[in-house]
Amino acid sequence: MSFLWPQYLWLLLALVPLPAAYAWLLRRRSKAALHYSSLADVRAAAAGRSWRRHLPPVLLLLACSGLLLAAARPVARVALLGARSSIMLAMDVSLSMRVSDVEPTRLAAAQEAAKLFLRELPRHIEVGLVTFAGSSHVAQRATLDREALVASIDAFQMQMGTAVGDAIVLCLAELFPEHGIDLGDMTLGSRQPGRSLNEKAKPPPRQITPVAPGSYDSAAIILLSDGRRTTGVDTLAAAKMAADRGVRIYVVGLGTVDGAVALPEGMAIYMKLDEPTLREVARMTGGEYHHAGTAQTLRSVYENLGSRVQVMTRETELTGLLTLISALVALTAATLSLLWFGRITAP
Repeated sequence: MSFLWPQYLWLLLALVPLPAAYAWLLRRRSKAALHYSSLADVRAAAAGRSWRRHLPPVLLLLACSGLLLAAARPVARVALLGARSSIMLAMDVSLSMRVSDVEPTRLAAAQEAAKLFLRELPRHIEVGLVTFAGSSHVAQRATLDREALVASIDAFQMQMGTAVGDAIVLCLAELFPEHGIDLGDMTLGSRQPGRSLNEKAKPPPRQITPVAPGSYDSAAIILLSDGRRTTGVDTLAAAKMAADRGVRIYVVGLGTVDGAVALPEGMAIYMKLDEPTLREVARMTGGEYHHAGTAQTLRSVYENLGSRVQVMTRETELTGLLTLISALVALTAATLSLLWFGRITAP
């Protein structure tokens, strides 16, 4: 917890003399009790409710403390109930994912790791799925339905090419539908005048004010790739779009770093993992990069991400909440004093 106006915390020192003043009042009243004809009767009457006489003043002291803390405007990271929280999984389905250097194959290992990730991830976080090779597709929009996500993961279809940047842009389009991000316009160019009358004019992309990388806590992207970009939007340009929106990208590099690998059919594909670019994507966006050269390492990476990647938290000012609680405590103290002693004063 931090405070926007920490200088007001000095006001808490004003509460220090109050317990001493209360103790002095109690001693003064005990002396006044000597005027009763029978001190034993007074003590007997008070014995059954000795704790009651102290409870309202203690509650009042707590209420004053809470109000003075509220004056300093406390701020804390708290979970916001009802706030939407999403993670987009962007998974490479290029033909090189058939290679078996990660057993049984890269694709099968990636599918199992993604399912493990879904099991580890808190159930209140929505997950969307984007697949990419030569082109990118939304396989599943963000949802809480884990069964639908598993079905989409099991239905992967491999293609040629690797459009890493396209996958990032498509994830951002899903996370920020109000921003007007259009992957088609970015890859093919804006449509020229003279389009069909049936074609609706699309609003221009929304101009945004860049924020600090990694500062958007309601969403994150997890990107898995086993190669380098061969087509589509430049990877670092797409990463800059994510960084400007504060979205972290956690990158998982899968498979070999050195170069070509022979496929079972005797064919060889150049598929050197572009680690420098993928590391830069993670750095630019405030995320992390992990290399997974084996199925066990891949499962471990996804398991850790699933238990550690938390969204849906905010730096939230607690002044209003603390003021309300303090007011309720003060009201409780006054009510108890009226019920037990017939007055709103220390008994």
